[in-house]
Amino acid sequence: MDTDVLVVGEALIDIVTGEDGDRELVGGSPANVAVGLARQGHGTRLLTRVGDDERGRRIAEQIGRSGARLDERSFSGEPTSTARARLRADGSAEYDFAITWDVPAIAADDLRGVRAVHTGSIALFLEPGGAAVLEALRAARTAGAIVSVDPNIRPALVGDHAAALARFGDAAASADLVKLSDEDAHWLYPDLDDEEVLDEIAALGPRLVVLTRGAEGLLARGPHGLVEAAPLVVTVADTIGAGDAAMASLVSSALDDDRLFTSPDALEAALRRAAVTAGITVSRAGANPPTRAEVDARLG
Repeated sequence: MDTDVLVVGEALIDIVTGEDGDRELVGGSPANVAVGLARQGHGTRLLTRVGDDERGRRIAEQIGRSGARLDERSFSGEPTSTARARLRADGSAEYDFAITWDVPAIAADDLRGVRAVHTGSIALFLEPGGAAVLEALRAARTAGAIVSVDPNIRPALVGDHAAALARFGDAAASADLVKLSDEDAHWLYPDLDDEEVLDEIAALGPRLVVLTRGAEGLLARGPHGLVEAAPLVVTVADTIGAGDAAMASLVSSALDDDRLFTSPDALEAALRRAAVTAGITVSRAGANPPTRAEVDARLG
């Protein structure tokens, strides 16, 4: 399958601590997005960093089973990164990380035929790989690909607030689509309300900015103003991977219909699809995004 989307960013093992002990699950926000895009039927390649160890091989196998492809340059001599996730009473998670991040420079050949490039989370902020990721976004924009960014802020890893905000601003300026959670928004812009955050980010240059707000649904600013979508009401298993599932759905919608960036109706439909995709994901344990058929069935 040809590569529609190049995803650049971390893949790791989520060690989820619960009442029954630890569970190890494949995770990492960009890796989750790659899986989500593959399950929506898009040819997807993930450029990441995993160790040549049991955990790294497990990541590669799961990425492959999803239908995505791990870039052959992704293996390194370092141990595979981990994130220990502790679930809160509401199903959300807090993390302790053991991660290193480096990534090869993205050359023009890497972007040949690629329709979209996505990145975000730790990969955007943690050096030395963060600078290479930022350059990849600029190269993708020059090449005419759709560029999407999800900051997915991890306060313990992104450095001081001013530096993180500046890096996010640089990335958003190269993006067509920015998606962030309400938690990201409050960390990046603590003095602004939701609509002001959307305005602030839109002023940096992206054509579409989407805010995920958990049980309050999605809010977006497109070229014709604000558009909202209600959440899918489900019984929540946990919220791991919910934002990544929504992100994958939005990129999928951009690939399916280029009117996403110009039509309020197309944007409303995309937001509804993203809400359903996220809702299905939170109804089951771990980062386990749905297939296109599952989303279509729930929408239908």
